Amino acid sequence: MKKKYFRTLTIAGSDSGGGAGIQADLKTFSALGCFGMSAITCLTAQNTQKVVAIQPIDANFVKQQIDAVITDIGVDAIKIGMLYNAEIIQAVADRLKTLTNVPIILDPVIVATSGDLLLKSNAIEELKTKLFPLATIITPNLQEAETLLQQKITSHQEMELAAKKLSQYGSSAVIIKNSIKKNDCSDCLYLAATDQFLWFKAKKIITKNTHGTGCTFSAAITAYLAKGYDLPKAVKNAKRYITAAIKAGKDYQTGKGNGPVKHF
Repeated sequence: MKKKYFRTLTIAGSDSGGGAGIQADLKTFSALGCFGMSAITCLTAQNTQKVVAIQPIDANFVKQQIDAVITDIGVDAIKIGMLYNAEIIQAVADRLKTLTNVPIILDPVIVATSGDLLLKSNAIEELKTKLFPLATIITPNLQEAETLLQQKITSHQEMELAAKKLSQYGSSAVIIKNSIKKNDCSDCLYLAATDQFLWFKAKKIITKNTHGTGCTFSAAITAYLAKGYDLPKAVKNAKRYITAAIKAGKDYQTGKGNGPVKHF
């Protein structure tokens, strides 16, 4: 019998600075023992300080990239990151809705660590209606959850209510990242099937090297799901991985802004 890799596909934007997006996802997949593949949705001219420019890829070509990978190599889990516009969202949804029994991890990338917008405002509703129903789990941070729901979240109870409310768009689970408390980085996972909340707690690590943490965390969940872990265990292991990656990279100097985590 020939050996087989755990096959993970990221559908996301390229970060020329290497800290987030496709680059962070592929590093994470490799670090966690998976074979990473990619379908690039956007090119960004980006560094640790800002996003200089964004060049979206033609929506049909995004679909062709996905087709090329899936029809030949196959896939065990899919991570979705930056999509940028409604046309790309529709193309991805059209392709992925034909799949069965493949976990889909959706990181609703709206704003970069630098504060730059990575999703057009008129595409947010498309994201919720077209892709959320296909997702095994969506992984917004606190700011993204507030944008998606158009409401402030100011307590742990409100985090739980927000996660449950977001799940009503159709995903099996929602995890809202980043706690309300300043010294705390606790994440709230809601499992729709059992109406259950699980909290994953960690102390905040003081560092400015947080570029790509959301991409890395969702890619880690993807890797563990591809390897056959159930969702709570995959999230637990991904939380442990991202915490360790932040800690390992906290004292490095990369660029003049928000540096990356240490994926390896």
